[in-house]
Amino acid sequence: MLHLAALPAAAVLTLSACGGGGEEAGGGGDDAPAADAELAALVPDDLAERGVITIGVDSEYPPAEFLDTNGQTVIGFDVELFDAVAAKLGLETDWQSAPFDSIITGVDSGKYDVGVSSFTITAERLENVTMVSYLVVGTQWFGLAGNPEGVDPDNACGKRIAVQAGTIQVDDIQARSDKCVDEGKDPIEIQQFESQTQATSSVVSGQSDASLADLPVAAYAIEQTGDKLETYGEQYEAAPYGVVLPKDDAELAEAIRAAFAAIMEDGTYGEILADWGIESGGIEAPEVNPDVE
Repeated sequence: MLHLAALPAAAVLTLSACGGGGEEAGGGGDDAPAADAELAALVPDDLAERGVITIGVDSEYPPAEFLDTNGQTVIGFDVELFDAVAAKLGLETDWQSAPFDSIITGVDSGKYDVGVSSFTITAERLENVTMVSYLVVGTQWFGLAGNPEGVDPDNACGKRIAVQAGTIQVDDIQARSDKCVDEGKDPIEIQQFESQTQATSSVVSGQSDASLADLPVAAYAIEQTGDKLETYGEQYEAAPYGVVLPKDDAELAEAIRAAFAAIMEDGTYGEILADWGIESGGIEAPEVNPDVE
């Protein structure tokens, strides 16, 4: 089970970062690992010639991916991890901000080479795309400190619950609401928002009674709002995050898998997780399309 340690002071930025198109972040900067010739040779020829990998990202999901104070550069632990992977492959990164639920479609259409945006690997997603695992994270409920609305994650019938559209938390809360109805209770009022930042703000303002999100995101939201929020219950259903690629792109998937393995071996991976306080989410080895049944 993943437990998020205190986030570094450098990561404590404004929660309500403005939206907009992200610019390149990292991807061969001074702190990036050196390119590995053997790994670079695994990159498909057309991408290697271009030299830049385009990444679809929801830049309002701190601390995994969010906008720096300039409102343009995408930063976060997902960004640092994939920048390191791209550097190993001899590629620069072009991070392009997009709504979360549009990224997989963008990858499928060729708008983005990959999607890196805290995508949980699910059997349903694997029916349509290829995914490379790199971290393990679960879901965490949170709400106003002191739980003034008496929210019980296992019995939230009739409560107003905020979630980000397109995430696995939508299916989670819908199943809980259906159970309420089956038991003759009021359904959960499911409030879907385009970004988790908006969902969190709705809890702070009292528009929603609670929210649920990936644990690092919930912990970061609590950090950002001082003593206004707290976790409700424990993290559950920890599952792997994965880089999203087109269904038939086995060549690039293997290159990315090998590059993740390389940054795990050389210590870069562990250093990034430690910097963000998420060491317990680390995995021993990345996989292409891991079994998640």
